[in-house]
Amino acid sequence: MVTLLYFAAAREKAGISSERLELPAGATVGALLEVVRARHPALAEVLPRCRIAVDQAFTGADATVPDGAEVALIPPVAGG
Repeated sequence: MVTLLYFAAAREKAGISSERLELPAGATVGALLEVVRARHPALAEVLPRCRIAVDQAFTGADATVPDGAEVALIPPVAGG
């Protein structure tokens, strides 16, 4: 089980700020993103621009998501 945290536009599109998901052992960030895309189709436009952090460290799609991890979806933030 992993905890998924949604921030900014990702939170708005998903309609929630967090959720817990069951993933198979050895699942990658890329596999997790496919699950998220299927659960929340409105995120499709935001996901390609999101940075992904696993246990507070940015990582890529090939990284393994360990059981019990906290995964954050962080879209780009504009401001000034």
